Amino acid sequence: MKRVGILGGTFDPPHIGHLIIAEEVYHQLDLDEVWFLPSNQPPHKSGATVDNQNRLEMVKAAIAGNPHFSVSDIELQREGKSYTYDTIKQLKQLNPDIEFYFIIGGDMVEYLPKWHEIKKLMEMTQFVGVKRSGYQLNSPYPVEEVEMPIIEVSSTMIRKRLGQGREIRYLTADGVIDYIKEHQLYEA
Repeated sequence: MKRVGILGGTFDPPHIGHLIIAEEVYHQLDLDEVWFLPSNQPPHKSGATVDNQNRLEMVKAAIAGNPHFSVSDIELQREGKSYTYDTIKQLKQLNPDIEFYFIIGGDMVEYLPKWHEIKKLMEMTQFVGVKRSGYQLNSPYPVEEVEMPIIEVSSTMIRKRLGQGREIRYLTADGVIDYIKEHQLYEA
């Protein structure tokens, strides 16, 4: 069976932290691919600041040139909240020959007991917890741990810097920076 990592998020905008996480999990778990899934409406936080199409295009720009990365708009096509259970169920129906590894940050591991349909979800996918400073990967559920270099960058930080007219070079891919400038996103 093919082994595919799933990295979901708002990607508002995508940044080097997302890319490093995907690359490290890809190599450490010997995956065949990593798919980026921009969420429509994440159940655990407010919506994105830019529209779905812009976020999708920024992810495409971020992963351009990496042959084992791709992007799926499966959650953007679905109405309502983007529950992981619904996404994995749909992905497994469409791809019965793929074993999925759902990648989450260390900050999300402790919330797994509160996830929608978590028991069913655990039967459908392997969770991969990415270690982050300040978080323990403690969960009553099996979570495969992946070591990660500490990169303190966030989409919120990038949006704030852009709103202040500050530079974001090296915080995200050049293609994302070009896209943001071309489409005048996140301006003050």
